[in-house]
Amino acid sequence: MRSIIININNDKLADKVTWFLEHLKSDGLEIVSKEDWHDLKLLKATRDEGSISFDEYMKNAD
Repeated sequence: MRSIIININNDKLADKVTWFLEHLKSDGLEIVSKEDWHDLKLLKATRDEGSISFDEYMKNAD
């Protein structure tokens, strides 16, 4: 999968680009905001971390 970030300073142009990209969703295009992309990267980084059950967490909360 490739990722492309597009920065647009003109609201009118941003609306046109978004309109065009929306039409490509049926071809498999996924549109994600820059903020959401950052959050997804942080979430992905936690996938390899170990986890414990909630009960175990509560036993060690003190």
